[in-house]
Amino acid sequence: MEFWCFMLVFDLLIPIIMILCGRMMWKHPPKSINGIVGYRTRRSMINSNTWQYAQEYCGRLWWKIGWVMLLPSVLLHIPFYGSSKNVVGVMGCILCTIQCIALIVPFYVTESALKKNFTDKGIRK
Repeated sequence: MEFWCFMLVFDLLIPIIMILCGRMMWKHPPKSINGIVGYRTRRSMINSNTWQYAQEYCGRLWWKIGWVMLLPSVLLHIPFYGSSKNVVGVMGCILCTIQCIALIVPFYVTESALKKNFTDKGIRK
């Protein structure tokens, strides 16, 4: 029971972090280009236009994906209530792996959107 609760909380961390960080990046992005906070890639840091676009685009994606993952993450745990620690642990590990993939995919989508909407010099197409 305690391990099941621990895994439930642990498996909700990624969606909750995606929702909170996504909302912050989308609605309150870092004002200036920096190497510490925000969506930081070579393409996003070309100029302030690409920076702002990347923060909002990736933030919106994280926010949406975080909400989409939250409910299934909770519902997936319910059938495993009362199962052995091994079963709950393996299920939690698989779910966490899927969530990590969902955390990384928006980077490729955002880079693709930047490439589609801006030139290599950072000028909007």
